[in-house]
Amino acid sequence: MPEPMRRRRFLYRHLGPAAAGLVALVLATPTETPGAPATVPASLPGGEPFPAPLRAGLAKALEERGSDYEPRTAHRRDDGSPIYTNRLLLESSPYLQQHAHNPVNWYPWGDEAFEAARALDRPVLVSIGYSTCHWCHVMEEESFDNPETAQYLNENFIAIKVDREVRPDVDEIYMTAIQAMNQRGGWPLNVWVTPDRKPFFAGTYFPPRDSGGRPGFPTVLRSITEGYAQDRQRIEDSAETLTGLIQKALAGVSAEATLVPGDAVFETARDQVVPRVDLTWGGVGSAPKFPSGTPIRFLLRYYRRTGDEEALKAATLTLEKMAAGGMYDQVGGGFHRYSTDARWLVPHFEKMLYDNALLGRLYLNAYQITGDPELRRVAEGTLDHLLTDMRAPEGGFYSALDADSEGEEGTFYVWTPQEVRELLDTEVADLFVRCYDVSESGNFEKSNILHLPHDLDAVAKREDVSPEVLRELLQDARHVLLGARSLR
Repeated sequence: MPEPMRRRRFLYRHLGPAAAGLVALVLATPTETPGAPATVPASLPGGEPFPAPLRAGLAKALEERGSDYEPRTAHRRDDGSPIYTNRLLLESSPYLQQHAHNPVNWYPWGDEAFEAARALDRPVLVSIGYSTCHWCHVMEEESFDNPETAQYLNENFIAIKVDREVRPDVDEIYMTAIQAMNQRGGWPLNVWVTPDRKPFFAGTYFPPRDSGGRPGFPTVLRSITEGYAQDRQRIEDSAETLTGLIQKALAGVSAEATLVPGDAVFETARDQVVPRVDLTWGGVGSAPKFPSGTPIRFLLRYYRRTGDEEALKAATLTLEKMAAGGMYDQVGGGFHRYSTDARWLVPHFEKMLYDNALLGRLYLNAYQITGDPELRRVAEGTLDHLLTDMRAPEGGFYSALDADSEGEEGTFYVWTPQEVRELLDTEVADLFVRCYDVSESGNFEKSNILHLPHDLDAVAKREDVSPEVLRELLQDARHVLLGARSLR
């Protein structure tokens, strides 16, 4: 879609036709000061003027990116250059640079931001995320790239962006804060703090407008502004109480270094884990389900220690169901971040390095115990995925793969029957779509997440082929699909 059309669509979506036209006109002609670099505005909507050295540094950094630079924003001039630029352009973090052209007057984490908050007597928004976070992208487009929302934020708050992969210490503190407020954590993590860094309110994703009884981001901003102005003492008391809870939680429980757990500790742990396992689909609880490897690894080791068959069944059931579902990338190997349902079918398509590093070893441990070749196949597929898709040319590993492709979540991974049949011989294609439950109606937005709803030995018997031949046919077919998918 041409950029001017994309920009108009963004404005119409968030502001309505009349306001969109006015804002577009204003955006096209930002205020400049005489002799200042034309590539960087003197200030952002509602924000304090940039100091001259900072503005010059931003202009230089923008110039160094060259004519091929693609700013991540809906707001561009006719020549493609960004209308807005903020301090995050000078940061090395990929996530912070994704927000470098928001109209929000972002600061990186540091003393400068909190000194500004004290000088202006404003609360601070600490917004934490990472570069492959789907809902971080959504909130950016809906709120942080919205000039009207940005203006209110700039006029009433000091805004800080934090990359949790660069500052896990900051993330841990404020994730503990939201959990102390009896809320579920996650990213984006948005925490409002006092100028001395003490939290008093927090949430994760906020929609751009009120919906279904849930306050939109502008409503939350207005409520906090009013509370901070009218009931400061209550906010400061709340921040002090919350800070005490965080300090206590992060201190943990100390134990003597000589303490060695006895059998009773292991038995208690086993009795806490096994009864919570979903005996139909594996895993713990309902939806969403995360691939929590540590309890499963404990059960495997407990079985090796005690011979407890129930512990082994709880562990292997979970591993088998995860590997058969859409949580596991049936074509390319590796696991997605979590399942949105109890059956491990529809994942959140993001892939995390730490999940797959732990799960590859976990499936290997399970294979060593059981000798099940399917567990070995999944272990190898997961580790191969790390070595091919997650390894950087310099030799290190990327921390995550984005859930989004072509602007939508999961597009890279899903298939239609027609796509499968165009790639495979008719007989193999027929077998493949039956095994992986590929249908015309689909199981995800009219396409199909590949999964194995039936035991392959039972399928082989029904198809009148040996299990070995069936697995070989499916492996060859997956290889063909992987080659085609790599071109997406």
